[in-house]
Amino acid sequence: MYLDLVQGLITESGIYNLTYKEIIMFVIAGILIYLAIEKKYEPLLLLPIAIGMILANLPMSGLMKEGGLLYYIYKGVDLGIYPPLIFLGIGAMTDFGPLIANPKSILLGASAQIGIFFTLIGARLLKFSLPEAASTSIIGGADGPTAIFLTSRLSPELLGAVAIAAYSYMALVPIIQPPLMKWLTTEKERKIKMYQLREVSRVEKLLFAFLVMVLGILFIPSAGALLGSLMLGNILKESGVTERLAETARNSLINIVTIFLGISVGAKTQAELFLTWQTLMIIGLGLIAFAIGTISGLLFAKLMNKFSKTKVNPLIGSAGVSAVPMAARVSQKVGYEANPSNHLLMHAMGPNVAGVIGSATAAGVLLTLVG
Repeated sequence: MYLDLVQGLITESGIYNLTYKEIIMFVIAGILIYLAIEKKYEPLLLLPIAIGMILANLPMSGLMKEGGLLYYIYKGVDLGIYPPLIFLGIGAMTDFGPLIANPKSILLGASAQIGIFFTLIGARLLKFSLPEAASTSIIGGADGPTAIFLTSRLSPELLGAVAIAAYSYMALVPIIQPPLMKWLTTEKERKIKMYQLREVSRVEKLLFAFLVMVLGILFIPSAGALLGSLMLGNILKESGVTERLAETARNSLINIVTIFLGISVGAKTQAELFLTWQTLMIIGLGLIAFAIGTISGLLFAKLMNKFSKTKVNPLIGSAGVSAVPMAARVSQKVGYEANPSNHLLMHAMGPNVAGVIGSATAAGVLLTLVG
């Protein structure tokens, strides 16, 4: 009798039911933890994702089954709550002044979304279903919350692979983008000096936020949750009378939601879903999408110089991917190396924040067409 009890306890333990697939997932989680802590690559998200990955792959824990802890935490993704709340915080941190001062920047942000639609076609050619292809292609926007928002609606089984790819490439912006920037621009182009932008009034910023919110949702209702939250956060910031709310949105709220979002993403990396050839293809296609988005922004900036009286440093085109503000900082860094008297950061922030709007809009378009 006692032997039966001991045997039952052993056979029901996680150690007894541990397989090589779970061990592989623990190794992957360890790599993410190393990148987050040692290399400081997107630690605010990679660390919670890694912990969620470990918890989801502990055998017999039942954490992702109905009634389990991760089951309820994941509901925030399943119901589409976390990504808009992240956008609310991003809006409360974002200054749209550089975009308003130089409206041409929105064209650079739009051009950088070409990588999304190019990769959509490539994924279809690789026999991905249309929802799977759309979920994979959105990685090219370099916008983690948008990728999670779209994938959770179209292909929730791919959420782990898509989110990890999206946040990994966001973290690797300083490594991936500079070689492409130097390859596609001449030293003379990198030295182009751009002059100080005009001052933008509070009224202009508020009008811009209201117009983007209303017109964006009227044209693409599917993008309403993201665009509405983004602009609500920005209105709280720019109104000047709701600083407490703006402070909460860009600090306490976004920090809390980031923890839940990261754990939720990790919870969807269960071994049987994650360890597939499809995951490797998603990671590869995501890199292609991100590279094409960067290249499209650079080439469009070069094209603008053919028709513009005031020269545009093409380096700011690479900031059209919506990895805010890292992509803008990379533009500044590469430009400074070519010309130490050049300061591109604020100019690059225009296409950078335009990319945030662009990726949310692209997600809305894909959701409308595919969903």
